[in-house]
Amino acid sequence: MLLKKEYSSLFEDVHTHVKESAEKMGSSGGALFIIHNDKIVTESYFGKQSNTKYARDVQADTQFHIASVRKTYIGFAAAYAIYHGYFSMDDPIRRFVKDAHLSAYEGVTIRHLLTHTHGLKIADGKLVSEYKPGSSWAYRGPSIELLATIIKKTTGQSIADIVKEQVLNPAGFQSTEWIKMSQPHSKITDTIRDADNIFWTETDIADGSGMNMYVSAKELALWGYLHLKEGKWSERQIIPKEIIEMATSIQTPNPNLPTHKNGFLWFVKDTNNTFNQIGDKVPKGSYQLLGYTNVTLLVIPEENVVAVRMFNRYGSPEGYDYLSDVRSFGDTVYECSIKASVM
Repeated sequence: MLLKKEYSSLFEDVHTHVKESAEKMGSSGGALFIIHNDKIVTESYFGKQSNTKYARDVQADTQFHIASVRKTYIGFAAAYAIYHGYFSMDDPIRRFVKDAHLSAYEGVTIRHLLTHTHGLKIADGKLVSEYKPGSSWAYRGPSIELLATIIKKTTGQSIADIVKEQVLNPAGFQSTEWIKMSQPHSKITDTIRDADNIFWTETDIADGSGMNMYVSAKELALWGYLHLKEGKWSERQIIPKEIIEMATSIQTPNPNLPTHKNGFLWFVKDTNNTFNQIGDKVPKGSYQLLGYTNVTLLVIPEENVVAVRMFNRYGSPEGYDYLSDVRSFGDTVYECSIKASVM
């Protein structure tokens, strides 16, 4: 076992927060996993994997649909490619795309794709530019497809290939995978959603480009822990430190703009703003990703803590303030970690 278990009641407020969030959202079950000071201090599983009559209990090997949290793996693959010289952060993407003549690509770089500052969006079935690259921020989809294409074209490997080769296999992960959604297995949760949710997609493409990644709470926390330890795994440097530093530090082209700050798709804490997904009390330099399933991976280097919450509700009920909820989650984790550090 990489980490010893030393469960602490000092994180009980986080557990209460997660259980209350699950109930408010309408999740059938969930999980919480916290690593603090190189020990597993909280590991909790509750509820069922679905709302069906004979649903399996949520347990240690249960895998949740992690939605946008998968982008941490895409960011890692991009950092790997840059570190090994396949492309650079400020290369124009026109060098790599087949439809390079499109005017929407003007001025867009890899950095813009990774920090949500590219300005690209789909309107009436066409790729258009919403704003000058680097001048604003918007959470739009085209960047992920472009990054996946560029990574595969330059390295000859898919995102999934890189992640498996560099991390999953060396670390012995067994519950992190891209699922063929037409062939689900018994350990994955049913994702509860509104029937008319336009964002839900299903795919059998398992190359890391699609929204079909399922991970256990433990392995998502260990993924965060690998980042916290800057690529070290059991005292071995399995990933160059520079790759992790690149992915988790602010790479936004103009950090003075009053927008979200990003590393390689990670949200990185800088200053407090009402639009932040990271809590006001969480210190600068912390990084996080929140998925549309309300799954959250939070890393707070200052307190040597990684916290993961897992739910199986896609979206949230009308009127539910998901940003307030996730900020409160982070603040609670931080406050509990401070208490634990002084004990």
